Amino acid sequence: MVRLKEVIVTFFNNRWLVFVAAMWIQSCAGIGYLFGSISPVIKSSLNYNQKQVARLGVAKDLGDSVGFLAGSLSEVLPMWALLLLGAIQNFVGYGWVWLIVTGKAPMLPLWVMCLLIFIGTNGETYFNTVALVSCVQNFPKNRGPVVGILKGFAGLSGAILTQIYALVNSPDNASLIFMVAVGPFMVIIALMFIVRPVGGHRQLRLSDGSSFTLIYCVCLVLAAYLMGVMLVEDLVDLNQTIVQIFTAILFVLVVVPIGIPLWLTFSSDPRTPEEESLLSEPQNKEPERLLEHDPNEIIFSEVEDEKPREVDLLPASERQKRIAQLQSKLAQAAAEGAVRIKRRRGPHRGEDFDLTQALIKADFWLIFISLLLGSGSGLTVIDNLGQMSQDYAYPRPVTMAVAQAIMAVGHLFFAMGWPGAMYIGTLLIGLGYGAHWAIVPATASELFGLKKFGALYNFLTLANPAGSLVFSGLIASYIYDSEAEKQAQQRHQLVSNSTSLLTKLFDTNDDVLKCEGSVCFFLTYMIMSGLCIIAVILSLILVRRTKVVYQNLYGKTRS
Repeated sequence: MVRLKEVIVTFFNNRWLVFVAAMWIQSCAGIGYLFGSISPVIKSSLNYNQKQVARLGVAKDLGDSVGFLAGSLSEVLPMWALLLLGAIQNFVGYGWVWLIVTGKAPMLPLWVMCLLIFIGTNGETYFNTVALVSCVQNFPKNRGPVVGILKGFAGLSGAILTQIYALVNSPDNASLIFMVAVGPFMVIIALMFIVRPVGGHRQLRLSDGSSFTLIYCVCLVLAAYLMGVMLVEDLVDLNQTIVQIFTAILFVLVVVPIGIPLWLTFSSDPRTPEEESLLSEPQNKEPERLLEHDPNEIIFSEVEDEKPREVDLLPASERQKRIAQLQSKLAQAAAEGAVRIKRRRGPHRGEDFDLTQALIKADFWLIFISLLLGSGSGLTVIDNLGQMSQDYAYPRPVTMAVAQAIMAVGHLFFAMGWPGAMYIGTLLIGLGYGAHWAIVPATASELFGLKKFGALYNFLTLANPAGSLVFSGLIASYIYDSEAEKQAQQRHQLVSNSTSLLTKLFDTNDDVLKCEGSVCFFLTYMIMSGLCIIAVILSLILVRRTKVVYQNLYGKTRS
């Protein structure tokens, strides 16, 4: 009995169990991706026009991106409480919408419907915050892969929920809204006591690389499987038995990763000498150092000035030795009164920042503005660009610059209007957009610490609606209307100059601005491409500023 209790406790506190449970939460955290499927039901049931539906879409986008409250509460509330709050918001928001659409509750004004959509979708921010904060703290040396996998599952959540809805086979289209309200709520309630920080930096194993490889394979197979199933179900009229088989295979693929914590729990042999050496490395003590910050720690103000520039180009071990020698000399000089010692007035890169401290740092705004310029439209797709910098111990913003360059090329494809450009442009922009949300959270945690990560991450997500408002709501719409007015004037001039009665009789101009042809968005996409290039430049500036930080984080094991 004692042994069984120990096994259960070990399993419950395994960081891989937390990671797998976070993946499951993310599998239902992308409910915003289903708005395109539920909006026609809302439109037809409530007799809305397209403009009113568009306002609901704006409310959805704001709810998906405004995570200030979730980020702030993550610093004072336990993770299970955050998940519970998010689940309640999701249930109340979309549950009430379902009651209104089905006629079980009275119809409400449009602004109230927008508020309900906002509340329901805002529950996602709690799910994302808990999953990312917990797993980044549990895997401090694998932040790129962890964030990339979690964001990948969030991107697949729409397809997963759609397949589950196909299993229900309900003739009532409003049942999709009911599933959006109830499904995530049930999953969160079942997992809310599992996803939390468990001191994962003390659970390093040599098998971690193989475990990540297995999960990567599951992600790729799951994405390919969902794409294939969706294509088959769209092209072929399948009976319900086949749909049930497809859904059962989907559940198997989603559940497979649970084998990792089970295997680690039931094969919990004593650590090998190699694993003990991993734990004894200084960099693996980073979370303890971050959480146990010494407010009386002092620095030498002249270290950066006295340090030769070539020191930063040395291997990590030699660089640390040279810096230690310099600090020793400065300490001796300070004892003799030749050097003034000043106390630290704030954290340095890689240490814990709170939001107010981060807001006055150029690095933080470089990330934010670069994200704002680079976050175009598109769906999040599985990508592993976030782990490239870890494989090379090079600043992670390098991969962000690559993603933005890819998006710049994608915008050019849209602007040119070549045959097939729609498919290629969508692929490139979707890849780049997904890369941002796999890279940025990990970058923020590496440069500004883990302690206030929830608030920092949710502030950075504001770049998404801000970019959408400026580029889509202002630039794109203004250029489109201008081109539409030009075409309307040309049509009006053609009709006015024509002497044919039939031409005037069959003129279909109804004073509705409509633009036709690739010219409608040519200038918009050229501007977007240029902004992505500016974002690349900002990311490269950030690379230069943070190179030493990443050498200290990931270069030590390769020196």
